[in-house]
Amino acid sequence: MRHAWKKKIVFCGFLILFILIIFHPDMNVRGNYEYIEKELVIKRLHEETAANFTSSAVLHCDYRDVIFDDTTLSLSLADDDLVEDHKIKEGGEYAPSDCKPKFSTAIIVPYRDIAEQLRGFLVYMHMFLHRQCIHYRIYVVEQMDSRPFNRAKLLNIGAVAAMKAGFPCLVLHDVDLLPLRPSNLYACTKSPRHMSSSINKFRFVIPYLNLFDGAIAIVSKQFKAVNGMSNEFYGWGGEDDDLYARLEAQGIKPCRFEPSTSQYHKVTLESQIRRDRSRKSVIYSKEKMALDGLNTLKFTEVATVLHPLFTHIMVDL
Repeated sequence: MRHAWKKKIVFCGFLILFILIIFHPDMNVRGNYEYIEKELVIKRLHEETAANFTSSAVLHCDYRDVIFDDTTLSLSLADDDLVEDHKIKEGGEYAPSDCKPKFSTAIIVPYRDIAEQLRGFLVYMHMFLHRQCIHYRIYVVEQMDSRPFNRAKLLNIGAVAAMKAGFPCLVLHDVDLLPLRPSNLYACTKSPRHMSSSINKFRFVIPYLNLFDGAIAIVSKQFKAVNGMSNEFYGWGGEDDDLYARLEAQGIKPCRFEPSTSQYHKVTLESQIRRDRSRKSVIYSKEKMALDGLNTLKFTEVATVLHPLFTHIMVDL
Protein backbone atom coordinates (compact mmCIF):
# COMPACT_ATOMS: atom_id res chain seq x y z
CA MET A 1 0.00 0.00 0.00
CA ARG A 2 2.79 2.39 0.96
CA HIS A 3 4.64 1.46 -2.29
CA ALA A 4 1.52 2.36 -4.32
CA TRP A 5 1.33 5.77 -2.64
CA LYS A 6 5.00 6.42 -3.43
CA LYS A 7 4.31 5.65 -7.09
CA LYS A 8 1.38 8.08 -7.10
CA ILE A 9 3.48 10.81 -5.48
CA VAL A 10 6.30 10.31 -8.00
CA PHE A 11 3.81 10.32 -10.89
CA CYS A 12 2.16 13.52 -9.64
CA GLY A 13 5.58 15.12 -9.25
CA PHE A 14 6.53 14.31 -12.84
CA LEU A 15 3.12 15.54 -14.05
CA ILE A 16 3.51 18.87 -12.25
CA LEU A 17 7.05 19.26 -13.62
CA PHE A 18 5.83 18.50 -17.15
CA ILE A 19 3.06 21.08 -16.88
CA LEU A 20 5.49 23.72 -15.56
CA ILE A 21 7.86 23.09 -18.46
CA ILE A 22 5.12 23.21 -21.09
CA PHE A 23 3.41 26.33 -19.77
CA HIS A 24 6.44 28.25 -18.56
CA PRO A 25 6.58 31.65 -20.31
CA ASP A 26 10.26 31.20 -21.12
CA MET A 27 10.01 27.75 -22.66
CA ASN A 28 11.14 29.22 -25.96
CA VAL A 29 14.49 27.50 -25.64
CA ARG A 30 17.57 27.70 -27.82
CA GLY A 31 16.99 25.76 -31.03
CA ASN A 32 13.29 26.62 -31.23
CA TYR A 33 14.19 28.39 -34.47
CA GLU A 34 17.31 29.63 -36.24
CA TYR A 35 18.37 33.10 -35.14
CA ILE A 36 21.25 35.54 -35.33
CA GLU A 37 23.58 35.26 -32.36
CA LYS A 38 24.05 38.57 -30.53
CA GLU A 39 27.76 38.58 -31.35
CA LEU A 40 26.87 38.58 -35.07
CA VAL A 41 24.01 41.10 -35.05
CA ILE A 42 26.12 44.16 -35.92
CA LYS A 43 27.59 42.43 -38.98
CA ARG A 44 24.11 41.49 -40.19
CA LEU A 45 22.62 45.00 -39.95
CA HIS A 46 21.86 47.08 -43.03
CA GLU A 47 23.73 50.31 -42.33
CA GLU A 48 22.07 53.25 -44.15
CA THR A 49 20.45 56.55 -43.23
CA ALA A 50 17.74 58.51 -45.05
CA ALA A 51 18.91 60.43 -48.10
CA ASN A 52 17.92 63.80 -46.63
CA PHE A 53 19.10 63.10 -43.07
CA THR A 54 21.98 65.10 -41.62
CA SER A 55 23.55 65.14 -38.18
CA SER A 56 25.88 67.66 -36.58
CA ALA A 57 27.36 65.00 -34.30
CA VAL A 58 30.97 64.01 -34.96
CA LEU A 59 31.14 60.49 -33.54
CA HIS A 60 28.94 57.63 -34.75
CA CYS A 61 26.57 55.98 -32.28
CA ASP A 62 27.78 52.71 -30.76
CA TYR A 63 25.17 49.94 -30.86
CA ARG A 64 26.95 47.20 -28.95
CA ASP A 65 25.52 48.35 -25.60
CA VAL A 66 22.02 48.39 -27.14
CA ILE A 67 22.30 44.89 -28.57
CA PHE A 68 23.59 43.46 -25.28
CA ASP A 69 21.08 45.32 -23.09
CA ASP A 70 19.32 42.63 -21.02
CA THR A 71 16.73 44.90 -19.41
CA THR A 72 12.98 44.53 -19.89
CA LEU A 73 10.84 47.66 -20.11
CA SER A 74 7.78 48.13 -17.93
CA LEU A 75 4.43 48.14 -19.72
CA SER A 76 3.37 50.95 -17.41
CA LEU A 77 5.34 53.32 -19.67
CA ALA A 78 2.34 53.27 -22.02
CA ASP A 79 0.28 54.97 -19.30
CA ASP A 80 2.86 57.67 -18.57
CA ASP A 81 3.64 60.96 -20.25
CA LEU A 82 6.74 61.60 -22.28
CA VAL A 83 9.63 63.11 -20.38
CA GLU A 84 10.19 66.81 -20.89
CA ASP A 85 12.58 67.90 -23.62
CA HIS A 86 12.05 64.67 -25.58
CA LYS A 87 13.25 66.47 -28.75
CA ILE A 88 10.76 64.74 -31.05
CA LYS A 89 10.21 66.75 -34.21
CA GLU A 90 6.79 67.41 -35.71
CA GLY A 91 5.57 64.29 -37.47
CA GLY A 92 7.04 61.92 -34.87
CA GLU A 93 10.66 62.11 -36.08
CA TYR A 94 13.65 61.78 -33.78
CA ALA A 95 17.43 61.41 -33.95
CA PRO A 96 19.98 61.50 -31.13
CA SER A 97 21.98 64.72 -30.86
CA ASP A 98 25.02 63.39 -29.03
CA CYS A 99 26.05 60.88 -31.71
CA LYS A 100 25.52 60.28 -35.43
CA PRO A 101 23.07 57.39 -36.03
CA LYS A 102 23.89 54.70 -38.58
CA PHE A 103 20.27 53.75 -39.24
CA SER A 104 17.10 55.53 -40.41
CA THR A 105 13.84 53.63 -39.86
CA ALA A 106 10.24 54.38 -40.73
CA ILE A 107 7.78 52.64 -38.39
CA ILE A 108 4.49 52.16 -40.25
CA VAL A 109 1.34 51.44 -38.23
CA PRO A 110 -2.00 50.48 -39.86
CA TYR A 111 -4.84 51.78 -37.73
CA ARG A 112 -8.55 52.37 -37.20
CA ASP A 113 -10.84 53.25 -34.26
CA ILE A 114 -8.62 52.52 -31.24
CA ALA A 115 -7.46 55.97 -30.11
CA GLU A 116 -6.74 54.95 -26.51
CA GLN A 117 -4.44 52.17 -27.64
CA LEU A 118 -2.71 54.39 -30.21
CA ARG A 119 -1.88 56.98 -27.56
CA GLY A 120 -0.28 54.35 -25.29
CA PHE A 121 1.58 52.81 -28.22
CA LEU A 122 3.08 56.15 -29.29
CA VAL A 123 4.25 57.13 -25.81
CA TYR A 124 5.73 53.68 -25.16
CA MET A 125 7.43 53.45 -28.55
CA HIS A 126 9.07 56.86 -28.35
CA MET A 127 10.46 56.05 -24.90
CA PHE A 128 11.60 52.64 -26.16
CA LEU A 129 13.20 53.99 -29.34
CA HIS A 130 15.03 56.83 -27.60
CA ARG A 131 17.22 54.16 -25.99
CA GLN A 132 18.34 52.80 -29.36
CA CYS A 133 20.23 55.77 -30.84
CA ILE A 134 18.57 55.54 -34.26
CA HIS A 135 16.94 58.08 -36.56
CA TYR A 136 13.26 57.19 -36.92
CA ARG A 137 9.81 58.47 -37.79
CA ILE A 138 6.42 56.97 -36.93
CA TYR A 139 3.73 56.89 -39.63
CA VAL A 140 0.15 56.02 -38.64
CA VAL A 141 -2.01 55.15 -41.64
CA GLU A 142 -5.70 55.31 -40.77
CA GLN A 143 -8.50 53.77 -42.82
CA MET A 144 -11.39 56.25 -42.73
CA ASP A 145 -14.01 54.43 -44.85
CA SER A 146 -16.47 51.79 -43.63
CA ARG A 147 -15.09 48.88 -45.67
CA PRO A 148 -13.49 45.91 -43.84
CA PHE A 149 -10.01 46.68 -42.55
CA ASN A 150 -7.20 46.23 -45.08
CA ARG A 151 -3.97 46.04 -43.12
CA ALA A 152 -1.71 45.23 -46.07
CA LYS A 153 -2.95 48.09 -48.23
CA LEU A 154 -2.46 50.56 -45.38
CA LEU A 155 1.09 49.27 -44.95
CA ASN A 156 1.69 49.77 -48.67
CA ILE A 157 0.46 53.36 -48.40
CA GLY A 158 2.71 54.07 -45.43
CA ALA A 159 5.67 52.42 -47.16
CA VAL A 160 5.23 54.62 -50.24
CA ALA A 161 5.18 57.76 -48.06
CA ALA A 162 8.24 56.63 -46.08
CA MET A 163 10.22 55.69 -49.18
CA LYS A 164 9.31 59.03 -50.76
CA ALA A 165 10.82 60.66 -47.65
CA GLY A 166 14.00 58.67 -48.26
CA PHE A 167 13.79 56.06 -45.50
CA PRO A 168 15.87 52.98 -46.42
CA CYS A 169 14.35 50.74 -43.73
CA LEU A 170 10.69 49.98 -43.03
CA VAL A 171 9.21 48.44 -39.89
CA LEU A 172 5.66 47.19 -40.51
CA HIS A 173 4.12 47.27 -37.05
CA ASP A 174 0.77 46.39 -35.46
CA VAL A 175 -0.52 48.95 -32.96
CA ASP A 176 -1.32 46.30 -30.35
CA LEU A 177 2.27 45.05 -29.98
CA LEU A 178 4.78 46.52 -27.54
CA PRO A 179 8.45 45.39 -27.66
CA LEU A 180 9.78 44.44 -24.25
CA ARG A 181 13.54 44.32 -24.84
CA PRO A 182 15.54 47.43 -25.91
CA SER A 183 18.05 45.01 -27.46
CA ASN A 184 15.47 44.40 -30.21
CA LEU A 185 17.03 47.06 -32.43
CA TYR A 186 14.56 48.82 -34.74
CA ALA A 187 16.93 48.75 -37.70
CA CYS A 188 16.89 46.53 -40.77
CA THR A 189 19.06 43.49 -41.14
CA LYS A 190 20.41 42.56 -44.57
CA SER A 191 17.52 40.14 -44.95
CA PRO A 192 13.95 40.85 -43.78
CA ARG A 193 13.48 40.21 -40.07
CA HIS A 194 10.53 38.84 -38.17
CA MET A 195 10.90 41.00 -35.06
CA SER A 196 7.95 39.72 -32.99
CA SER A 197 8.66 35.99 -32.88
CA SER A 198 8.08 35.74 -29.12
CA ILE A 199 4.66 37.09 -28.04
CA ASN A 200 2.96 36.68 -24.66
CA LYS A 201 -0.28 35.63 -26.41
CA PHE A 202 1.50 32.43 -27.52
CA ARG A 203 3.35 32.01 -24.19
CA PHE A 204 6.42 33.47 -25.94
CA VAL A 205 6.61 30.46 -28.27
CA ILE A 206 6.45 30.83 -32.03
CA PRO A 207 3.36 28.89 -33.28
CA TYR A 208 4.95 27.88 -36.61
CA LEU A 209 8.29 28.61 -38.24
CA ASN A 210 6.92 30.44 -41.30
CA LEU A 211 5.01 32.93 -39.14
CA PHE A 212 5.74 36.43 -40.44
CA ASP A 213 3.37 38.90 -38.80
CA GLY A 214 3.14 41.50 -36.05
CA ALA A 215 6.36 43.48 -36.50
CA ILE A 216 8.53 43.09 -39.61
CA ALA A 217 11.72 44.97 -40.54
CA ILE A 218 12.51 45.08 -44.25
CA VAL A 219 14.87 47.13 -46.40
CA SER A 220 12.89 49.46 -48.68
CA LYS A 221 14.58 48.07 -51.81
CA GLN A 222 13.50 44.54 -50.83
CA PHE A 223 9.92 45.69 -50.24
CA LYS A 224 9.95 47.21 -53.73
CA ALA A 225 11.48 44.05 -55.19
CA VAL A 226 8.47 41.96 -54.12
CA ASN A 227 6.03 44.72 -55.15
CA GLY A 228 5.04 45.34 -51.54
CA MET A 229 2.03 43.48 -50.17
CA SER A 230 -1.21 42.38 -51.79
CA ASN A 231 -3.98 45.00 -51.84
CA GLU A 232 -6.75 42.37 -51.90
CA PHE A 233 -6.84 41.25 -48.26
CA TYR A 234 -9.89 42.90 -46.71
CA GLY A 235 -10.59 41.61 -43.22
CA TRP A 236 -8.06 39.81 -41.03
CA GLY A 237 -5.38 37.27 -41.84
CA GLY A 238 -3.44 35.89 -44.79
CA GLU A 239 -1.59 39.01 -45.93
CA ASP A 240 1.55 38.11 -43.97
CA ASP A 241 1.69 34.60 -45.41
CA ASP A 242 1.40 36.21 -48.83
CA LEU A 243 4.35 38.53 -48.08
CA TYR A 244 6.41 35.56 -46.90
CA ALA A 245 5.58 33.75 -50.16
CA ARG A 246 6.63 36.81 -52.19
CA LEU A 247 10.00 36.92 -50.45
CA GLU A 248 10.42 33.17 -50.94
CA ALA A 249 9.69 33.56 -54.67
CA GLN A 250 12.53 36.10 -54.88
CA GLY A 251 14.91 33.81 -53.01
CA ILE A 252 14.93 36.10 -49.95
CA LYS A 253 15.07 34.22 -46.64
CA PRO A 254 13.81 36.09 -43.53
CA CYS A 255 15.77 36.02 -40.27
CA ARG A 256 15.15 36.54 -36.54
CA PHE A 257 16.91 37.62 -33.38
CA GLU A 258 16.97 35.21 -30.45
CA PRO A 259 13.66 34.53 -28.63
CA SER A 260 14.50 36.49 -25.47
CA THR A 261 15.32 39.57 -27.56
CA SER A 262 12.16 39.23 -29.65
CA GLN A 263 9.64 39.36 -26.80
CA TYR A 264 6.47 41.46 -27.26
CA HIS A 265 3.36 42.11 -25.24
CA LYS A 266 0.11 41.98 -27.20
CA VAL A 267 -2.53 44.40 -25.91
CA THR A 268 -6.08 43.25 -26.62
CA LEU A 269 -9.05 45.56 -26.14
CA GLU A 270 -12.71 44.55 -26.18
CA SER A 271 -13.29 46.79 -29.19
CA GLN A 272 -10.66 44.84 -31.13
CA ILE A 273 -12.30 41.51 -30.40
CA ARG A 274 -15.53 42.69 -32.02
CA ARG A 275 -13.91 44.02 -35.18
CA ASP A 276 -14.89 42.63 -38.54
CA ARG A 277 -12.95 39.46 -39.25
CA SER A 278 -14.44 38.54 -42.62
CA ARG A 279 -11.78 37.60 -45.12
CA LYS A 280 -11.60 37.44 -48.86
CA SER A 281 -9.83 34.33 -50.07
CA VAL A 282 -6.75 35.30 -52.05
CA ILE A 283 -4.69 32.74 -53.92
CA TYR A 284 -0.98 33.46 -54.14
CA SER A 285 1.08 32.96 -57.27
CA LYS A 286 4.42 34.30 -58.45
CA GLU A 287 2.78 35.79 -61.53
CA LYS A 288 0.14 37.52 -59.39
CA MET A 289 2.88 39.23 -57.36
CA ALA A 290 3.73 41.43 -60.37
CA LEU A 291 0.08 42.40 -60.85
CA ASP A 292 -0.96 43.18 -57.27
CA GLY A 293 0.96 45.44 -54.92
CA LEU A 294 2.74 48.79 -54.96
CA ASN A 295 2.30 49.16 -58.72
CA THR A 296 -1.50 48.78 -58.48
CA LEU A 297 -2.02 50.76 -55.27
CA LYS A 298 -5.08 53.02 -55.47
CA PHE A 299 -6.60 55.05 -52.66
CA THR A 300 -7.95 58.49 -51.82
CA GLU A 301 -5.87 60.59 -49.45
CA VAL A 302 -8.24 62.36 -47.07
CA ALA A 303 -5.50 64.29 -45.26
CA THR A 304 -1.96 64.06 -43.93
CA VAL A 305 -1.33 65.79 -40.61
CA LEU A 306 1.99 66.18 -38.80
CA HIS A 307 1.19 65.58 -35.12
CA PRO A 308 3.78 66.05 -32.36
CA LEU A 309 4.27 62.27 -32.01
CA PHE A 310 3.44 60.88 -35.47
CA THR A 311 2.67 61.51 -39.11
CA HIS A 312 -1.03 60.82 -39.57
CA ILE A 313 -2.05 59.67 -43.06
CA MET A 314 -5.84 59.37 -43.42
CA VAL A 315 -7.17 57.48 -46.43
CA ASP A 316 -10.25 55.97 -48.05
CA LEU A 317 -9.63 52.66 -49.73
